[in-house]
This record gives sequence, C-alpha cells and structure tokens, in this order.
Amino acid sequence: MWIIGCDFHPGGQQVCGVDKEKGEVVERWLDHSGDAVDKFYSALPRGSEVGVEASGNMLWFERKLAQYGHKLRIGDAAKIRAQDRRKQKHDPRDARHLCTLLLKDQFPDLKWVPSLQERDLRQLLLHRHKLVRMRAQVKNQLQHIALNQGKQRQRQLWSRPGRELLEKLELEPWTARRRDDLLKLLDALNGYCEGLDQAVEQAADANLEARRLRSHSGIGPVISLAAVLTLGKIDRFATSRQLVSYLGLNPSEHSSGQRRRLGAISKQGNSFLRLLLIQGAQTAVRGDAELGRQYRRLAAKKNKAIAKVMVARKLAVRMFWILKTKKTYPELVRMRGSSSHPVVRKSRTELLNERPASPSGQVTA
Repeated sequence: MWIIGCDFHPGGQQVCGVDKEKGEVVERWLDHSGDAVDKFYSALPRGSEVGVEASGNMLWFERKLAQYGHKLRIGDAAKIRAQDRRKQKHDPRDARHLCTLLLKDQFPDLKWVPSLQERDLRQLLLHRHKLVRMRAQVKNQLQHIALNQGKQRQRQLWSRPGRELLEKLELEPWTARRRDDLLKLLDALNGYCEGLDQAVEQAADANLEARRLRSHSGIGPVISLAAVLTLGKIDRFATSRQLVSYLGLNPSEHSSGQRRRLGAISKQGNSFLRLLLIQGAQTAVRGDAELGRQYRRLAAKKNKAIAKVMVARKLAVRMFWILKTKKTYPELVRMRGSSSHPVVRKSRTELLNERPASPSGQVTA
C-alpha cells in the first residue's frame, strides 16, 4: 500500500508518496490541467491512503480518488501546521510533512466530514443567502430613489400602494430607467427567494434534528437546517463552550498574571451560522419572555448590538443541549422543574385538554 501526502492547490498538487512494502519514494508535481492526476492515481494499488489539508474546491478530487478505490484522509490544517516547527515552508516540504504524519500515525483527521448530500444542501442555503442579500441591495437602491423624491415610506414602500408610488414617480430619463430595471430585478429575486424558501422548509421538515431545533422561538427552517449541516455530529463538542467557540461567539481574551482582559467576540468560527443566529436573536426575544427581559436589560446598559450577540450565544447553548439530549426545547426545560411546576408555561390548548369535563360534556372553567 502506498501512503501519499498531497499539498493541494487549485491549479495542481505536490505529492510525496512512499511504498510501505518496498520503501520506494516518489515526489512530483501534478498539474490539474492535463491528465497527470489520472495517470498517477490510476497506477497506484487500490486502498492507498491520500492525506490532504482541509480546503475548498476539491470535490472533483474526492470523487476521483473514490473512483480509483483510494482512501482520502482530510486533516485539520491548523494542527498539521503546528506540528511543523521549521520556518521553511514550500510545497515539496509540505507534501513530505503530510506523508510523514501519515506514516507515524499522527495525522490529525477531521472529526466530521459532511457527506455529498449534506454539502449539496449547504449550497441551497448559501444560494438563498446570496440572493436575499442581492434583494436587500436592490431594495436599498429603490429606497434611495424614493427618498430623493421626498417620499419616505420605509417598509410601506414594498406594499401595493408603495409599488404604485414608485411606478408613478416623475423621474429624469436615466433615473427612470434605473427604477424600472430595479423593479424588474426585485420581482425576479422575489420569485427565486420564494422557491428557495419552500425548498429549505421541505428539507428542514425532513430532518428530525432540525425539527427539534425549531421548537425554540427564533429558530426557523433556515437556522435549524444550517445548524444541522454545519455542526454535524454534536458529540464532537464536549461542552457547549466548545460549540460557542466554534461559532466565534466567545469573547477574545488577552490576560496575563492577575490581569484578565476580555474583548469583543473572537469571530474565529463559522461566520455563516453566526450571522444567522444573530439575525434569529431578534425574533427569539419577541417569542421568549426571559430572553426578551435579558435583552432589554443589556441593551439599556450597553447597546443593542452587544445584546443581540448575547442572545445569539444563548441560542447556541440551547441548540447544543437540544441536539445533545435529543429533546425539544419545552421538554428540555421541563426537566429542570416538576410536573406540577414546569418551567415552561403551557399553551392554552394544553390547559384546556387538562381541565376536567362537566357531566354535560363541556370543559369546566
């Protein structure tokens, strides 16, 4: 069996291979524009191991290795670099370093790698996110045109009367052309976003973990599906603090001796899910009385931005325990109370179902 250390780049890859039986060593550069990759990996015996650092744009490479029957091992780039203390860094040395880690059984494999289907669903969320941002940019430009004409309608500009107002504005030729083009773009983007919203809703309904997460106020189909596709196996996080750190919602710290100094959030984790949680915090504070009280208190003491981050962090912690215990949020919180004094207030429907019925069949008051 061959052990291959692969320093992967978009245009090519530097490989360092060792035959474990014969001790033969091969080092070469494989250009991606030709057939060098196919010739090299097709000549290797099936079952060879190929180690690469975690990077993007190599889905085609994963499929090619699976086609030839080789085992791909994706490693943590930060841990791989930390094990090489020399100051010299170049492609042949990086490939040799990866090969050495594989031979010594010290290669830091990623704890979880999403499947092809999960990565495809990520593209759904990313595509929707990009189109929603494009739609927001178009709306901002239309608001600018309306404000220049002395028409301030804010959100009412997107209602039917607001649309009629935009269309009836008397504008100069090129400003009118810009308004008409932006309105056409807005209509097209609205159609695209509605279709993608339905697709996200269906994907979230089909996922059991996403349905559990949606039991919490402020966590809808987009956030729940993004959390499941981003976090993967929740067992790879020992505590909720590790999850918060993974999302970059933990405070940065610069402490020494008796002095402890905390700064803004580190932002060293997954930026997409972090953004979604901060957006979902604005809805969560309206549906959860306790979160709303904490949000208003911190917003008055500090500012709204810090209060939103606080709520987003709490949402991340609650998501961790929902996924860890495999329970919905109301079930999870009731575990802290009792049957007679639950922490979560029961809905009106639940209360009506628990009331005894009168002899006539009506529910007593």
